[in-house]
Parts: sequence; structure tokens; C-alpha cells
Amino acid sequence: MPNNNFLPLSYEALLPSLKSLQNYAKLTGKVRRALTPRQKHWSHISLRAAATGLTTGPIPAGPVTFELLLDLTGHQLVITTSRGEHISRPLRGQSAATFCEETLAALAGLGLTPDIDRTLFADITPGAYDVAQVENYWQALSQIDAVLKQFKGELRQETGDVQLWPHHFDLAVLWFSGRLVPDVDPADEENADEQMNFGFAPGDAALPQPYFYITAYPTPAGLTDTVLPSEATWHTEAFTGALLLYETLVDADDPAEKLLTFLRSV
Repeated sequence: MPNNNFLPLSYEALLPSLKSLQNYAKLTGKVRRALTPRQKHWSHISLRAAATGLTTGPIPAGPVTFELLLDLTGHQLVITTSRGEHISRPLRGQSAATFCEETLAALAGLGLTPDIDRTLFADITPGAYDVAQVENYWQALSQIDAVLKQFKGELRQETGDVQLWPHHFDLAVLWFSGRLVPDVDPADEENADEQMNFGFAPGDAALPQPYFYITAYPTPAGLTDTVLPSEATWHTEAFTGALLLYETLVDADDPAEKLLTFLRSV
């Protein structure tokens, strides 16, 4: 029988709410970036999956530590501090500008003033927030997060955390071979290391449906000659990588194992 934890997802139906969620994630990511000590491979700007949504994790701010949680089950932004303070604000499809003002005002009320470029969140266009679509997305993402963490544990070399990148809204884990890319400055953090990226995207303009991907940098010769599991394909437009559509998991007898088989294939 199919595993109902991998619910059907429609990019078209999710997209209006997805735009709002991405705005919220970008702002919370900027708050984290403003105060979190720099980490390798930009992991100080990303979010993590928690039990009920997407979190910044603990953010240091002098004598206090605080956390921002996009609660996608209670549909609220939750701010908690190491002093025991707890503030929540509803997620209702507010514009990027409104969400920015509400969030920074709530933080200021707690004495927290991250340096955020508000011009990045100047759009006053109201968004959408479909509770059912958001909950379906979150249930899928929480299952995918668990599978990616299982896969990460199988890799011997250095890996990053399983993390959500606000700019593309993909959940992914990076693997590093330990080798430097020839003729690239070793100090070039983004381009110096051989790496592979294993992730999930809810869809985008180039591929308007939820999908899993595997990419390699730099792209090795013969990569696309690798035989992939059934229903997975090689994608060579805009980027080169292996693809597996999310919809192939919905009716699978063991969707987690099917996803793991794909992740292990390259």
C-alpha cells in the first residue's frame, strides 16, 4: 500500500503559498545571517527542519540566545529566547514588507535589533497562504528531511547539514570529496571544493513540479552515462543533474527506500 506520508503535491496549487513561505524564509534567514558567526559553505544563512516547521536554530545575541520558527502546523512565526520569552505572529499571506515589519518589531520588543536591509523586503503586494497546501507541503518536507538525514549518515566524507536554502527554497545536503578543484583558488569557498548536492525542490519556472536532484561540481566527464534507477532521468537544460519527480513516490510501496535508491545511484 502507498505510504500516505508522501502526499500528492501540485506545484500550481502550492505556488501562491510557496511565494509567501519563501519570503518568510528569506527574512528569517537574513536575521540568522546578521547575528550568527560565519560558517563554512554559507551554512549560517540557511534554515533547518524542526518538528513543526523551519527553524533558524539558536541565534546568539550577546547575553541572550533566540530562535525563529516558521511553524507550518500552527501557521505562525514563533520567537523564543533563552530568557523564556515567547512571541508568536500568525502566518496569513502578508506581504514581504508587512512580514518584515512585524518580525523586526517583535524582535525589537525583545531588545533584539539585527541589521537587515529592509529594501530587500519592500514588496507590499499581499500574498497567499492556503493552510491545506502548506500542511501537505510540510508533511512531505518532513519525510524528505528524514530520508536525507539517513542518506547523510551513510556518507564517510565531510557533509553539510540537511538544510533549506531560502533563495531557491530547496532542502539539500552537500557532500565533499575532500579534493580541491584544479586551477581554482583554494580560498574560493564556493568553488574550490569538489562536491555533490542532493536535494529536493518544490518546483520552479524551469521545472514546474516537485523534484529531487543530484548535481556534481565540477561536472565529471561521463556523469550522464551513469545508469539511473527506473523513473529517474538525466537533466541537461539549465543544469546537469539526475532528476526524480516527487510524484513517483506518492504511489510507491516504499517511497523512502525508492528515494534512497535514487540518492545512492550517482
